[in-house]
Amino acid sequence: MSDETAPPRAPRARRTAADRLRAALVELHAHHGEVLMHTEKAWASITFAGTRHSLTILFAGEEAVEAGEEFVAALPDHEFAIPGQLVADAGVVEVEHRLTPEPRLVVRCELLLLEEG
Repeated sequence: MSDETAPPRAPRARRTAADRLRAALVELHAHHGEVLMHTEKAWASITFAGTRHSLTILFAGEEAVEAGEEFVAALPDHEFAIPGQLVADAGVVEVEHRLTPEPRLVVRCELLLLEEG
């Protein structure tokens, strides 16, 4: 098949900072959590611009809850590598832990991303 008859390729979706942040968090919790909610708000100071992200992540089942507990401990000091972004602040805002009917951990965290450049 020549290039002239090849079907056009769909445009490649550009990954946003939010997409890259979610991917970095997935790596941090080793694919054990499920993002239930993710909001993003513009943030700026006199010298910096960026976005504040709030995420609610569910860890369901014994193995996932263990990974979630490790995630809670690791998040504030984790060194993120997100191209074009600096994670200026990352913290856990709320943790809800249930044991019945099955182990479950819901974590709400907030992160401040600043644009590098």
